[in-house]
Amino acid sequence: MKKLTGLLSAALLGSLAVSFNLFAAVGGYPVVLVHGLQPDQLASRPNASEVSSDGAAYWQAYWRDRADVRIDWPAHERVAGKIASDYVWPKLQQMSVNGTCANGCIFVSHSTGDLVTRYLLDNQALWLQNAGLQPLNIVATFDFAGAGGGSELADLAVNVASGSGLIDWTLRLALAAWLGEIPNAGTVGVLNDLRVNSARQLASFPDSRVPRLRFVGAGSDYLGATGVFLPGEDDGVVASHSACGASTAASFNSCSRSVAFDGKLASQSSGVSSFMPYHYPLLMSEGYSHGGLIENRVQDEVTAANSSAGYLNNDSLQFSTYDEKRGWWIFSSRYRVVRNSNNTSMSALVYQAAN
Repeated sequence: MKKLTGLLSAALLGSLAVSFNLFAAVGGYPVVLVHGLQPDQLASRPNASEVSSDGAAYWQAYWRDRADVRIDWPAHERVAGKIASDYVWPKLQQMSVNGTCANGCIFVSHSTGDLVTRYLLDNQALWLQNAGLQPLNIVATFDFAGAGGGSELADLAVNVASGSGLIDWTLRLALAAWLGEIPNAGTVGVLNDLRVNSARQLASFPDSRVPRLRFVGAGSDYLGATGVFLPGEDDGVVASHSACGASTAASFNSCSRSVAFDGKLASQSSGVSSFMPYHYPLLMSEGYSHGGLIENRVQDEVTAANSSAGYLNNDSLQFSTYDEKRGWWIFSSRYRVVRNSNNTSMSALVYQAAN
């Protein structure tokens, strides 16, 4: 009887696990989360258990319960150092052994998680093959507020921490708003990798052809305190050159040459025209802030730099849009809007479209 009870319990647990995976998957693909910078960790230097707890809290607003795996990492370490060896690598092994990505999986990243993911994509196949394991079949990444192109704020923070940068009240206000405190030489950690030149040199031309699908905002949670230090349109933490996936760091006002962040259909002379390999901007919004992109709240209507993009296996992510005229007579303009974006958060729009 005991054995039968044990078998029934195992079967029930297996059933629950299958149900959870079916719920968590995006379009049938398991979801792997890679979070962004957590500034408090720069000084607190959390242990592995605390890193895991922080990772769960990071995604709780929307994506946590829609994912199968999280890769949590500590901000006080470096991407190519202990982040890769102590946090990314064990998860890669676990996913390979479990066959998590055997039929394809999707990585969802936010902020600096974009940079961690790029380094992972460039190395995972070789690392796993050398360990006698099967490489992961990653069909696409969904990158929200991607910091793969670095942030000028990180350059300023590292300069101040090393004593080589002058700090006035505006910079002090900006860094305090972003990081919570002014960094010192012992609290820079991953900020070193997040400097613009450093970020762009880290796995800058990966062999991986996995499509990096981008979701970008141009709002701010800091009342504009940080924007003065970021070129072009920004989301309060990263400039458009980074979030859009531009091939160069410059001042851009859109991820598109024909659609503005607010959806206006007009030539964008300062729109991005050249992108990093396999980077494809999809949704944009003038009102979404850096953190707001992964929350479950509507911050503004959403437009599309591109309405669709393909996965590595020829599946695709598509959004329904419509064009409307706003204004009167000769003063009117046409705007492109993603359907239902007036009452659906950016993350929910992506999740629903993927399913």
